[in-house]
Amino acid sequence: MRHGDKINNLGRTASHRQALMMNLAIALIENKRIFTTLAKAKALRTYVEPLITKSKDDSTHSRRTVFSYLKNKEAVSTLFKDVAGKVADRKGGYTRIIKTGNRLGDAAEMAMIELVDFNDIYSNGKKAGEATKAKTTRRSRAKKSTAKVADAAASSAEEAKTEE
Repeated sequence: MRHGDKINNLGRTASHRQALMMNLAIALIENKRIFTTLAKAKALRTYVEPLITKSKDDSTHSRRTVFSYLKNKEAVSTLFKDVAGKVADRKGGYTRIIKTGNRLGDAAEMAMIELVDFNDIYSNGKKAGEATKAKTTRRSRAKKSTAKVADAAASSAEEAKTEE
């Protein structure tokens, strides 16, 4: 029985699993998106998200702690420079897992894991924190004539100038 066993061992020894997670995390940080099996992606999420949270505090202690997990100077510097700056206002959920179907050879479930703030498709090309345009309704409404709208805008602009 596996009562209370939360870690997915992925069929590997502890040292092999640690090396696998380290290499996947380095690849994710450097490339911002990787394709792997679904089980590895879910295990990687629990490995890399605490490191991203730790990278928000740019101190020597946090850099050394993250380096002990990654053991790659380039990945650590990328994490603290690029990734931490983009996720500074996010409270968690730095990664997204998208299932991509089954692998041809062994029918393993494949997935893409990516850093959320580095995907332009879902953010519609906008930077984090930009205001979005007010949503319009699909129902028809009584339309105002364009002349009335233009007159109202001009009069409100003149009132604003006179108040100053």
